[in-house]
Amino acid sequence: MNFNIALTLISLTVMACNSRTADAESQQPSVPILGTWELISGTTIQNGDTSYTDYRKTQKMIKVINETHFAFLKHDLNKGKDSLSAVFDSGAGPYTLSGNQYTEHLEYCNYREWEGKTFQFTVTVENDTLIQSGLEKVEEAGIDRHIIEKYVRIK
Repeated sequence: MNFNIALTLISLTVMACNSRTADAESQQPSVPILGTWELISGTTIQNGDTSYTDYRKTQKMIKVINETHFAFLKHDLNKGKDSLSAVFDSGAGPYTLSGNQYTEHLEYCNYREWEGKTFQFTVTVENDTLIQSGLEKVEEAGIDRHIIEKYVRIK
């Protein structure tokens, strides 16, 4: 009889552990995007024209992604001293991730016409490189373009 009780307790313990493991795995993002990322390059396709930018030459941008929100900060490397290249961009909000479909809900942005917009991207991560590709469309700002951005993980 004691053997049956012990066997039942062991079985319940194993089932409980397996249940917790399955729950933890289901909460993990399907693409490992959590962390801090530095934008290194971008390709923009607009009105049939394609342009490539190596952002490390004149600007620095980071994107921080936690379990529920993203935030990005970008500034020029001249500390704003050159009025032609001076830039500061920032934005943040919640996001969703389903498979490799990453959707940003831009709640805060220094370009106010971008606030309240949703942007859907396809993301892939290989080693320490994240590639984000999708459409940016903001009618109020005259923006309608496809972007492909490449980030590296900051350790």
